[in-house]
Amino acid sequence: MKMLTNRKISVEVYNEWDPLEEVIVGSAKHAQLPYFDHGMNAIEPNTRHIIESTDDRRYPAKVIEETEEDLARFIEILDRLGITVRRPKSIDFPGLVRTPFWESEYYFQYCPRDVLLAIGDTVIESPNPFRSRYFESMAYRDIIVGYLKHGSRWLSAPKPSLRDELYETSNPEQPTLREIEPAFDAANVLRLGRDILYLVSSTGNELGAQWLQSTLGPEYRVHPCRDLYCGSHIDTTLAPIRPGLVLINPERVNKDNLPAPLRGWEVIVAPEMEVVHYSNLAPSASIWLGINLLMLSPNLAVVDADQARLIRLLERHRVEVIPLRLRHGRTLGGGFHCVTLDVRRRGKLESYCD
Repeated sequence: MKMLTNRKISVEVYNEWDPLEEVIVGSAKHAQLPYFDHGMNAIEPNTRHIIESTDDRRYPAKVIEETEEDLARFIEILDRLGITVRRPKSIDFPGLVRTPFWESEYYFQYCPRDVLLAIGDTVIESPNPFRSRYFESMAYRDIIVGYLKHGSRWLSAPKPSLRDELYETSNPEQPTLREIEPAFDAANVLRLGRDILYLVSSTGNELGAQWLQSTLGPEYRVHPCRDLYCGSHIDTTLAPIRPGLVLINPERVNKDNLPAPLRGWEVIVAPEMEVVHYSNLAPSASIWLGINLLMLSPNLAVVDADQARLIRLLERHRVEVIPLRLRHGRTLGGGFHCVTLDVRRRGKLESYCD
């Protein structure tokens, strides 16, 4: 892993594709199945059979070991390309997560993309709606403090109370969050320069978009994406490749609901995904985790090695692919975009959607 010496630690990132210089990569160590509390039941009711299928909360040792092997291989490739990699502190949180209003259990530190959002020179701790992830950003605290000491900005969204009334449960087919307080996963956000896509869904409410716009100010335009996908996160639904080119999930996106900032872009329709599932555990992510790719530059992507059709499609659009595996990505619920947080890319703030 590339070590920092006298190089100034800083955050500067404006989109999903400029040449990558520094990234945080998560860890599967100490990961356990989340507690099926009221919030989890409301956000992801279909995971009950997974979470309640075993008395042992820890993921099997083989899942953790093989995931760490796959992440090490990924980091080795990044290091060869001269990209600085940072890792979270491995914290084995004991016991329950408690607030005055509820209790839950700690989940993991596998997906920094969910709890941290980097835009411009700022790292934002998101107001995550999962109770089991309430303190997850603590695993990244030393990294963020380092960025702060070297001139970057650090903000934390108002910590949500996550009381039962936040979660709308009347329609299990349309999970959502009520407009009681801002709540969103950072993975509900995609950066397109001055335009920010924000998924309104079970993991992001309208107040979250409003808070983000008020925080980022007039330099940015936050676009709430409604009627796109009601489930978790936006990065298995849309994948910006480079300015003017976006990959879409055809089960969720069509010409009628394509977000307005992308309507002048060329659209690549993702092919049928290969069904990848290595673990004996039921998957916690759909087959569309296959489009959860990470752009290292406008013409270079890290893509799931099993998605041969997608790789050929990207290559036809002049995108070179580094095929790698995360064997238990669907078990743990995170692909290459999920398990990373790009904090510095070589580029400047521009508008790509005018």
